[in-house]
Amino acid sequence: MAENPFAQFSLEKAIGLRWTLRDIQARRLKMSPVSDEDLTTLTGLGLVEVRDEGLVLTQAGIAVLNGE
Repeated sequence: MAENPFAQFSLEKAIGLRWTLRDIQARRLKMSPVSDEDLTTLTGLGLVEVRDEGLVLTQAGIAVLNGE
């Protein structure tokens, strides 16, 4: 298993970031908009990219959600 990218954060923050990844993957952004802080964190960790079609998970982001 790969290193946990959320290890440096509090448990509450790590859970919130994981839910944000799930929201991005499921395209629930109108119901659950991503905060600027979370977006900066997730892009900095290489888990999310901003593309023309919106926010998308990178392969690393998908791996985090799949527990790889």
